[in-house]
This record gives sequence, C-alpha cells and structure tokens, in this order.
Amino acid sequence: METKNALAGIFTLAEGMQAELSALRRDLHRHPETGWTELRTSALIAQRLTALGFDEVLVGEAVCDRASRLGLPSGEALEAADRRAKAQGADPVFLEAARGGMTGVIGVLRCGEGPVVALRFDIDALPIREDDGADHLPAAEGFRSETEGVMHACGHDGHTAIGLGTAKLLCNLRQRLQGTVKLIFQPAEEGVRGAKAIVEKGHLDDVDFLLGAHLGGDRSIQTPTIGVGANPTLATRKLDVCFHGKAAHACLAPDAGNNAMLAAATAILNLHAIPRCGDAPTRVNVGRMTAGSGRNVICDRAVLELEVRGLTTAANDYMTDYAERIVRAAAQMHGCTCEIALRGEAAGDRNSPALCERVLTVCRDGLGLPVCRLDEETGGFISEDYSLLAERVRAHGGQSCYFKNLAACAAPIHDPRFDFPERALVTGAAAFAGVTAELLSAGPTGTEGTDSSPRSE
Repeated sequence: METKNALAGIFTLAEGMQAELSALRRDLHRHPETGWTELRTSALIAQRLTALGFDEVLVGEAVCDRASRLGLPSGEALEAADRRAKAQGADPVFLEAARGGMTGVIGVLRCGEGPVVALRFDIDALPIREDDGADHLPAAEGFRSETEGVMHACGHDGHTAIGLGTAKLLCNLRQRLQGTVKLIFQPAEEGVRGAKAIVEKGHLDDVDFLLGAHLGGDRSIQTPTIGVGANPTLATRKLDVCFHGKAAHACLAPDAGNNAMLAAATAILNLHAIPRCGDAPTRVNVGRMTAGSGRNVICDRAVLELEVRGLTTAANDYMTDYAERIVRAAAQMHGCTCEIALRGEAAGDRNSPALCERVLTVCRDGLGLPVCRLDEETGGFISEDYSLLAERVRAHGGQSCYFKNLAACAAPIHDPRFDFPERALVTGAAAFAGVTAELLSAGPTGTEGTDSSPRSE
C-alpha cells in the first residue's frame, strides 16, 4: 500500500470535524477535573470509543496499576469528585470503573498484523481559577469552567478532543491500516503523577512507535503549525517530606521539645545549596512549607513540598539522593524523624531522530500542514511524564516523538487566561492520524535498519 493512498483525504476529513471538535473541547473545558478525579472525562472518552467500535476499551483497573499511582488525592476529595461527576451527567456504566482514583482510558484498534503505535493524550486540569473577563473567549462565549477553582489551563481539554478526533479518523481508515493502535488517555499528568501507573501495567511493552504532543505557542504564530525537534526534557521527582518532632512550651520547657520547624528550615537552606551536577543542568526547589500551631509552642510537625530535576535521569538521581541525605540529616540534627513520599516522577527524554523525520515528512508532504523544526533548546527545562512511556518503549528498541501543536495562544500555559485557537484541534487530529496511517501502511515491522523499522535511530 502506497503511503500517499493511506494519507489521502485525512486533512479534509479532519477539517470536516471542526465544529464537532470545537463543541467537544468546549464541553470538556466547562467540566474540568484535576488528576485522579477525571471521572466525567474518563466516562465520556470510554463512551465515545465504544460507540466508534474500538476493539477494546479499557477502563478502571485495566488501565492503571493501583499501587503505582502517585500523588493521589484524599478520600474526601475523591468522593466529592464522584458526586460532582454524577451531577454533571457522567455515564454511570463507565463512571463506576473510574471511582476511587482509577481514571484514564485506553482504546485499542486492531487492524491485522503489523507494528503497534501508541498515541498519548493527557486529560487532567489544574487547580486554577479561570479568568472571567469579557475579553477571555471561554467567558465571552459561555464555556468558562463551571467548577470554580479548577481550569483547563494547559490545553488538556484540547488534547482530549484531538485524541477523540484522531480515534474517529482512524476508524474511518482502519481498512487501510496494518497493525494495532493504542490510544492512551492518561490521567494526572500535572505533577507528573499518572504515567508511571500506566507503564507498570505493561501497556507500553509491545509498542513500536509512541507519539505525543502539546498545544502551546504565542500570538506570533499566524497559522497552527506542527513543530518537531529533539525536545529535551528534564527528569524530575516530586517529594513530600514530613518532619515529626515533639511539642513543648517554648518558654517554660524549650529543651523538652524537638523542633520540627527547625529541622525543616535546616533542610530548606541546605537543599538549595546542593552542588550542581557537572554532567547536566539540574534544578531544586522547595515550593511550600507548612508548620507550627502557635507562637509559644515548639513545633512538632512540619511538611515540605519540593522537587528536583536534571536534564538526564542520572543527574536527577544525583539530585534526589543528595536531597534525601540532607532531609534525613536535618531531622537527626534536631532530634526529629522524617518520612519522604514520592508524589510525582518523570524521566529525562529526547525524541528519536528517525521518527522525528517521519513526522515532519508526513505532516509537510503528506498532509500539507505548516511545519517547523524546533532547535535543540526549545522545550528544555520542563518535565513531562510522557517521558516514562517513551523510556519503556525505547528500552525494547522502539521509537518516540513528542511534537508541538503550535498556535496563537492567548496566554502562557498554567495562566488563568490560557486559551488556544480551535483550528489547532483540526491540525492536531490530522497530524496524529496521518502519522499513524503512514506508520501502519508498511505492514509488519520490517528489516532492521530500514525506514519501516522502529529500531532505526
């Protein structure tokens, strides 16, 4: 089967879905859900994939390894999310499987013998109050968040709509595909919490090609454009540290207490003094400390929320090990104990050059989309837990490409005014479907080192 035949008409089909994709995105934007509480979102995704005729629609325990979920909200928060999802009309059949923080959906489309292509779309929102000004498009056109204090400020409503649009396009093309497609709708990307549970469930173990993307850009971008490059990202770990001391009266018996706040303060000063790794850029930050009960009481409990990062996984390991030694030493210095909990994790990542070239070629020559090459530094010094999926795929010789869906966004990501032109939904769905069609047009994996082999780097 010729590649040009597999790609013919995909962009035209995607263009015809503009109104549908915009309506879907706006529905998702009105009903944002934070990580591990994406119940309504998961139910909607599962309902649509089932209606499209996917061979498997995995939900609940079939998607995530329960013990590997990171940064799980409290039981009260999960119960509140369940009540809200029911009130917002979530499909009760799929809602039950997602309860208790078992969100996320994987759709599997089997199209005969051939490679396995996985596409990842993140689905969670952020704990941010959305702008309500008349010049903010979601507010002006009536699709501002209905959950006060929660907002799709990172484009994941668009990612989810693109994923479902891609699903529909691939179903229309399935008679021309040779291989298997996995659409991974991942929970809890914010805080890099969700990918680990999907990896540990084994969903990436047979994947030859992995694709992901992120909406972004500024007003200088005239037309939605696919940007591809090495996309180096930082490995990271998010840690919560709880220091336990002993309370005492600060005036009558200060020597009878063990000051957890002093242990935390000692740790903070020394964490920010960690010698930087000579092999790769590194970062450390304590973003929050909670401690104390009164001005005349020796503090018996203090909590730190911190992160470390490194351009490589090895550099991040160095920062993590050093940080944990400092925390334990600070606790011991002040007669306290401490607990360290992993709340999020991502690996260092860099795109596979061969797959990058295929994405560029398909988008430019096959689909006629505007494309650009991103330089080496573009995208660096951020972290994305897509990297954990990519790491597992590369471990058995597969390839990965995380590209940018660039458009004239109204504000930077994680901003209360973030919004994007909905034309980018068409571009994103066409790019994912077109590249997948090209990858599955060559039949089985092929000979080592040929252009059809996922193991050619």
